[in-house]
Amino acid sequence: MSGTIEAVRGMHDVLPAEQRGAARARAAIEAQLEAHGYAPVDLPIIEPRELYLRKLGEELAGKVYEFNYGGRELALRPEWTASVLRAFVAHMQDQPLPLRLSYAGPVFRYERPQRLTYRQFTQVGVEIVGGPAPRADAEALALACAGLDAAEVAGYVVRVGHVGLLRELLGQLGLAERTQGALVWGMERMRQGGASAVRERLREAADDPLPGIELPPGLDEAQAGAWLLRALDAMQIELKTGSRDPEQVVARLLRKLRRRDEQAAVERALSLLERLVALRGAPAATLPAVEALLDEAGLHAAALGELRAILGLLAAHGLDPERVEIDFGLGRGLHYYTGMIFEIDDASGLQLCGGGRYDDLVAALGGRGSVPAVGFAYGLERVAAVAPPAPAPRRIVLVAPVSDDDYTYALEVARCLRARGLAASVDVRGRPLARNLSDAARRGAAFVAIVGVEERQSRTLVWRDLERRDERRLTLDEINTL
Repeated sequence: MSGTIEAVRGMHDVLPAEQRGAARARAAIEAQLEAHGYAPVDLPIIEPRELYLRKLGEELAGKVYEFNYGGRELALRPEWTASVLRAFVAHMQDQPLPLRLSYAGPVFRYERPQRLTYRQFTQVGVEIVGGPAPRADAEALALACAGLDAAEVAGYVVRVGHVGLLRELLGQLGLAERTQGALVWGMERMRQGGASAVRERLREAADDPLPGIELPPGLDEAQAGAWLLRALDAMQIELKTGSRDPEQVVARLLRKLRRRDEQAAVERALSLLERLVALRGAPAATLPAVEALLDEAGLHAAALGELRAILGLLAAHGLDPERVEIDFGLGRGLHYYTGMIFEIDDASGLQLCGGGRYDDLVAALGGRGSVPAVGFAYGLERVAAVAPPAPAPRRIVLVAPVSDDDYTYALEVARCLRARGLAASVDVRGRPLARNLSDAARRGAAFVAIVGVEERQSRTLVWRDLERRDERRLTLDEINTL
């Protein structure tokens, strides 16, 4: 094999200086999580593929690294929440709630490579399983900010939305569950391109299956299905195609016809959501404007009261209200969210953290019942990139034995230096002293400890300070004075 072997495109080699920064940020964050009573878990990187495809959503599901091995469909973990909830269902349903769990480790997504976006990156986060709104939501939000404060990240902004509020409003407009989901998870698209962008996406997904056919009004699902079967039979349309049986084909066509019938409600919803997305900013000004918009539309939302309660509790947690803004254009891309969602960006708009409430996920993964839950995760590499640089590593000492006979004593000297908090390594290549002095300078070592026959016999060492360019003789006991 010839040439240089490089990392897989989109992956990232973390070299020592960057690794020190990431380790520093991780330690600061994990200290906060531990101080708030969160117990760490560690879970497999490889999981069953179906775990992630149930609730991830179209965008993220398309980024999963999946493969077949040994006859099983598997995937590399693209995020932690589903894995943590899978472990809860398997092992922890009998434990008292709420459970406060923390985690840290790599995740994998087939992302388009760009600044601080890698296909393998590290998430550090928490899940509060069994914690209801609004108190657990406020705790999660405040803890996310406390972790960034501990990592000394300045100037961040917390953007808060609420999926449950959107679904509550769309339900009052008479929209089917599937249409509600398409609109809710199109909010990011609406913020970027307006209602027309979401309308176009809905049109692409709908593709009118039977032009000219309209269902008679007032039919329930069974009646509508029977009517459609008769109509298709009269039109001599063959349904026994592909892998679906006729009942499945009819159910699919029926859903599409129903969506076509609710177009007027969809247009009303798009207009409402477009105005809602535009109401973005400080809670004190934005929430009354949202309330006025709902009154004008003749709608109500109990979730708005929940959101007010969450924001009120943030002040009790000591979070500066100036850091928080309302943003109903948040989508997050994960379809398991059911309530409050949030993202935290740095001053330049780089997303550092995100999370939200997902009350249906435990049941969806086979739990004994519905369990309220909320959580968040940091992108560690991004947090480390905007945090202050890590301090320089401990002062490095190279212990240089003059000859092979001095090597054993050099090891003893290195042990004494390490016991006093210095980073000490011993030359293992048997180089001449001049080469060792040159090598130490190139590596950024602060000192060289020279040991030869005289030092070995007198239990001393020659201490050379490379920065001050001086040297002195020390006994092993005098190392304490360094």
